[in-house]
Amino acid sequence: MKLSLDSKGRLSGMYDKLNLREYLLPDQFSPLLAIRIAGEYYKPDSLSMTGQELSLYYPLDNIVANVQVKAFQNYISLELTNITSANLVELVVWGPFPTIVREIIGESVGVVRNSEFAWGIQALNVKTLGGYPSQESDIEPAYDIFETGDLVDVDSEWRNKKYYRGQTAKIVENGSSLQAYTRNRQQARIIENWGHNLYTAPAFDDGGLIGSKIAFFGCPAENALATIGDIELAEGLPHPEINGEWAKTTREATSSYLIMSFDESTLDKAISFTKSAGLKYLYHGSPFRTWGHFELDKVAFPENWKSMRKYVERANAQGVHLGVHTLSNFITTNDPYVSPFPDERLALVGESVLKGSIDATTTEIEIESPDYFNQMGNNTLQAVRIGKEIIRYRAVSETAPWKLMDCIRGAFGTEASPHGSQEKVGKLMDHGYKVFLSNADLSEEIAITLARLFNETGLKQISFDGLEGVWSTGMGQYARSLFTKTWYDNLSSELQGKVINDASNPSHFNWHINTRYNWGEPWYAGFRESQTNYRLMNQDFYRRNLLPSMLGWFSMSDGTSLEDTEWLLARAAGFDAGFAFNVNFSNVERNGQSKKIFEAIRIWENARMAGAFTSEQKLRMEDVKNEYSLVEVSEVEWLLYPYEVQRYVHEQKTRQPGEPIHTIVDFNNPYSEQAIQFVMKLQLDENNNKTSNSKAEGISIEVNNFYSLEIPFALSIDQYLKLDESGILEHYDSNWNLLDSIDFRNKVIKLDEGKNTLIIDAAFTGSGNASLHIEFKTRADGERVSGKRK
Repeated sequence: MKLSLDSKGRLSGMYDKLNLREYLLPDQFSPLLAIRIAGEYYKPDSLSMTGQELSLYYPLDNIVANVQVKAFQNYISLELTNITSANLVELVVWGPFPTIVREIIGESVGVVRNSEFAWGIQALNVKTLGGYPSQESDIEPAYDIFETGDLVDVDSEWRNKKYYRGQTAKIVENGSSLQAYTRNRQQARIIENWGHNLYTAPAFDDGGLIGSKIAFFGCPAENALATIGDIELAEGLPHPEINGEWAKTTREATSSYLIMSFDESTLDKAISFTKSAGLKYLYHGSPFRTWGHFELDKVAFPENWKSMRKYVERANAQGVHLGVHTLSNFITTNDPYVSPFPDERLALVGESVLKGSIDATTTEIEIESPDYFNQMGNNTLQAVRIGKEIIRYRAVSETAPWKLMDCIRGAFGTEASPHGSQEKVGKLMDHGYKVFLSNADLSEEIAITLARLFNETGLKQISFDGLEGVWSTGMGQYARSLFTKTWYDNLSSELQGKVINDASNPSHFNWHINTRYNWGEPWYAGFRESQTNYRLMNQDFYRRNLLPSMLGWFSMSDGTSLEDTEWLLARAAGFDAGFAFNVNFSNVERNGQSKKIFEAIRIWENARMAGAFTSEQKLRMEDVKNEYSLVEVSEVEWLLYPYEVQRYVHEQKTRQPGEPIHTIVDFNNPYSEQAIQFVMKLQLDENNNKTSNSKAEGISIEVNNFYSLEIPFALSIDQYLKLDESGILEHYDSNWNLLDSIDFRNKVIKLDEGKNTLIIDAAFTGSGNASLHIEFKTRADGERVSGKRK
């Protein structure tokens, strides 16, 4: 590529030398480097160059910025080495650099692509932020699925929607833009931050604007990821590897994992479940008694970190790696950072002072200003710190004299004590999880503690959930990157770059550190319905941002079926995406199909990791309406069976005497003639009492007005009937425990290829309004697939 500047320091060309094409969006005034003073942006009005140094001249106060340029084989680097009147300059912005590319916008990684060519920008140190300073908090703009209020699904086709997280690359009219910036943090600022109109962002000494540095590249589209890898290595950026291969290119980065709480007595059983599912990572979802110092649960880990170390060694000996879930800088109120003496580095929204002295029992506390204390929108714990005491208050008086009302003294295990006039009163920043948060200095200490936990125990997986918590520093995405980089830098040489890690939200610099992201939670609806479109839209985010794909968390209940599990596994194969499988011992023991479920995970994940599926098969499996099963032939061969599945409901009906109450449906079988298969469940309507004694008896299925299948079992509420290709009709309870079975191989009726008319009949008895939910299915011939076992 060729990057051109004119005499005014503006971008005048972005040229693809391979395809002889100009990519600069025309009619744009695009500075190489813009500066902001007193809220106003200024662009250079002239440029000179000496050797490898550019000098940009700005019209205000004769400010000059010096930029060192270095050209490498596949990128150039640009670094701000000096700027006059630096104390006046609030921030510097690289670009925006506008392009005509609109096809693929990698907003987080900072790459835009079409089918031929890619353009990219990379921040080369942690204080250079990807994006544009559109918010003084430096929190990146993003569409948040939870803002819709619909926690089940997005009401649209996921392929037609884009939900961008960040703006290092950004779609603009007629094209896209690339941008990065660095903020001068030498002075404290009052900003709008995280639900607070007034928030103190303390000064932070990181050397200021000098050293702001980016890489800029253009290359064939298929080389974009490799080019970033080269930049990481050349510039000393984090470059994590898994088993010797860069984490961004190895399929191991998408390793699925089991989430299961364990202790010394249950660890080996949890490991056995992990291995039976063919997985290598076992992840404890809630191991900590406190967040902040990360003390482990005393019952499960009686020797704290030493216990975890022993568990890690036991798991390693069996070929399984252990991981833990964290909430980053969230600090529980029972942590030593809070009780009995609150740390001075707990994050503050802002401060005032006492208007007079108070004793240890005062419950109405007069302060000089209410400004930071009456912001109740994001104020869960309603707490202040005065010296070594935390005090909670119900409200702030509506008029002067300003008072904290109905105070609870000595909150969270601190000691109520007297305080003198003019003593500082700090409004503590908190979170809806009822935790406190940290300032920049304490965030660094917490990140180092997390690294020490890993160094001392040998843990191999972590999630930086709640990473938005470090917005408490007033530094937005910068704080997120500082937190993870501090953790990464303090890992031992044996672990650095080898711990699989993800986060609750992405940022440009963290793209280099985070192995992957894994969104999508199972708490809002059924196994197949909870945030389904959200999970699917995430796949588009991963692809456009050159990230390994993950499907999120799925929770196995005592009623999860093998069919539900294979539905998930087919999606994982289609998107080549890993997932988290959340289980507990009770559900595993109660679910009669647990063994089959773990075996299915093993078979599918082995095939996926072996690269067994073709592009055409993957595309079909991306569609959530298509269902499959996979049969293992050998360690490197499998048979993939597509299914046609159609669902119906046979409801109770009130008809006139003598009128039939059966249900007539059409089933279209796209495959050759074959025996009927179905799964049937008796289900209460939502508004009925679960203690209902409803039953379905005399169940029959008639096909094409000729063949009839009489079912000898009666179904109670939430029980199942299942007939598959084996020809054995099975009767299950609500947890898929087998109650009875009968050999129907000589009685099973067949479905013709094409249209079939089915008549479903049953007699409903007992109280409650129940209905039969039935899915009929037929199976195509198996497609033989093969892969390479690692």
